[in-house]
Amino acid sequence: MADPLRLYGMKALVTSAAGGIGEAVARTLIKHGAEVLAVDDPKSGVEQHFASVRGVHGLATEFGDPDRIPALVEEAAGKFGTLDILVNDFAVAPDAPIADDGAGLDEVLRRRAELIMAMCRTALPYLKKSPAGRIINMGFLRSAFAANARSAAQKAERDLAAISRALAAETGGFGITANYVQPGAIMTPESREVFRKDKALRDYCISASAAKRLGEPVDVAKVVLFLASDDAVFVSGTGVAVDGGRTDD
Repeated sequence: MADPLRLYGMKALVTSAAGGIGEAVARTLIKHGAEVLAVDDPKSGVEQHFASVRGVHGLATEFGDPDRIPALVEEAAGKFGTLDILVNDFAVAPDAPIADDGAGLDEVLRRRAELIMAMCRTALPYLKKSPAGRIINMGFLRSAFAANARSAAQKAERDLAAISRALAAETGGFGITANYVQPGAIMTPESREVFRKDKALRDYCISASAAKRLGEPVDVAKVVLFLASDDAVFVSGTGVAVDGGRTDD
């Protein structure tokens, strides 16, 4: 049986943490002994949401601008005195699902890459001092793409894989791992709203999953826990798909 406190003493920064996958990740990490700075935008209510949750500190701030990232990382490091785990989840996808022609995708990927790299570059001095530095990058939900936009979704995952491999190569010599998690159709508040408007997309996501269901945020959080723990100390530059298995590849 895994040690229930296998992240004891670890300090984590989790973005997009007010709900969905980010919230599940924050709650899972503290359950296993970590202390978490849960970051989300000023309208998210993240500070009130976690006000009574021991081990989680909510921080409402703008974090969609690479120029703001250094201050965010410094605030986390100042609060904790160190930083061990980064969970980078940047919701930069358009309001409507990306179409099969991938219009606008390159700009979305560019923005995501800038944010991830700004976060990692600023946090690197702290991660180097950690006994178990971890970088975990979160992919876009399947609901960010139209049903017939499989090639666009695959391109987005390849792009995240390349970023994560580059980070792994750069940081591996310091004992830091860098990996990514690629969620499938996970029932987050964002996905629920998309599926409410587009039931055909919801039905497609269910039929395209070997599990024949939508996933839950905790399904993703458990994989993040593995990658953040010593169980994954020799796992780096790779990704884990959390999609129930695919039938349309």
